[in-house]
Amino acid sequence: MPYLVLKRILDFIFSLILLIIASPIMVIAAIAVSLESKGSSLFKQERPGKNGEVFTVFKFRTMKIETEKDGQLLTDMERMTKVGSLLRKTSVDELPQLFNILRGEMSFIGPRPLLVKYLEYYSEEQMRRHEVTPGISGWAQVNGRNTISWEEKFKSDLWYVDNISLSLDLKILWLTIYNVLNRKDINNSQGDTMPYFTGNTKKSKV
Repeated sequence: MPYLVLKRILDFIFSLILLIIASPIMVIAAIAVSLESKGSSLFKQERPGKNGEVFTVFKFRTMKIETEKDGQLLTDMERMTKVGSLLRKTSVDELPQLFNILRGEMSFIGPRPLLVKYLEYYSEEQMRRHEVTPGISGWAQVNGRNTISWEEKFKSDLWYVDNISLSLDLKILWLTIYNVLNRKDINNSQGDTMPYFTGNTKKSKV
């Protein structure tokens, strides 16, 4: 059986099991988010998946819905709620993506699905990250997550695409659990969430 077929079967089985196990935690998280700030407890956003096909990704909302105060735009860290910060540190905010995995839009392991607007900025080589199903965690996430540059992140994604295997996925899974337990690399070194990707350095100089 080809590994990608086995990978999808395992994704379906374990996402279903984890949804049942994690349902109490998800209910508590949803209530906590709703009580702390107005708005839906779920954050929904379109992301490109395998072959660039767009789907809706689900996460628990970790920021206030207000984007400005006194006429000034708020940074992501200023919009972050106390509950949201805790959800991110524990990665509980990612749990709703189990529904994406169950539906076949995501996998446990794979390149993170990024914003749709980034598609126009990718080089032809970087677009290859969409040759596989995106994941909740990936090689880039266990090797720096938000603390590394976009160039390093894409190199890690492409390395994963070229070397995908059961042993590699198990290694990434173990490193993901280790990083979550040790709360490593949640935000970048500038004290904010990952800055927007605005194109390749070489292209921007032209």
